[in-house]
Amino acid sequence: MISRPIAFAGGAILLWASLAALGAQTRSLPPFFVVGVCLLIGSLLSLRHYRDWKVPAPTLLVGIYGLFGYHFLLFFAFRHAPAMEANLLNYLWPLLIVMLSPILVPGTVLHGRHILAGALGFSGAALIVSGGKLALSSSHLAGYLLAIGAAVVWSTFSLLTRRLPSFPNSAVGGFCLLSGLLSLLCHALFEPSVAPSAGQWLALILLGIGPMGGAFFLWDRALKEGDPRQIGSLSYATPLLSTLLLIGSGQGQLNAVALTAIVLILGGALLGSLPVRSRSAA
Repeated sequence: MISRPIAFAGGAILLWASLAALGAQTRSLPPFFVVGVCLLIGSLLSLRHYRDWKVPAPTLLVGIYGLFGYHFLLFFAFRHAPAMEANLLNYLWPLLIVMLSPILVPGTVLHGRHILAGALGFSGAALIVSGGKLALSSSHLAGYLLAIGAAVVWSTFSLLTRRLPSFPNSAVGGFCLLSGLLSLLCHALFEPSVAPSAGQWLALILLGIGPMGGAFFLWDRALKEGDPRQIGSLSYATPLLSTLLLIGSGQGQLNAVALTAIVLILGGALLGSLPVRSRSAA
């Protein structure tokens, strides 16, 4: 039987997998505008519990650090490096969740199979994202560092929620609200104004309800209740499911590289999600 944390993580991963397909409708829109609008829409999911948005300052700062900091670094990475390489380095975050768990989550021990699971997952993600073709160039070093920075931010944010004093899941709506406002400020500072079409507004609403809103609430529940080593390994299913959705919608093709990536990611997810046997106390 699937545990509650794995179910919550799986729900978040499924929603994030839809990001590429839904995001295709908003490619002509400035990225900070898209993030800002979607996060504001996502905040409405817990509007009825808006009183829970009042949390201690450190908790609020960690929430903004994760939601705004991650997207800020990632989008600037896309400006300074090719999208394929930046996206690949961004997908270091599941591996970092696994590797940093013993440092940021008290009582967590890293076993060899967790490291192997993370390595398998990243190898599969590398194949999925790059299509088996990758050419890193020193001229894009700034973009690569920004992408790695985004991965560090999301992984540490995910783990730091375990270190904070307990806060309600609906407080994530407050994180979305303030992060969305900061993203729209970046839009006003760095991007041209835009008037989305009716179809693009629909895509923005769906993004805000799903991968840019609801997924964050599910992710918070998963990390608070579950084993970050298991969830980190499972997270590599995100690029895999995203690719399969694109193939199913006719926007991609299933080839030998994709099949190899599927085997690696599923193998890593299975290995990393196996429960840890408890040892008797000495």
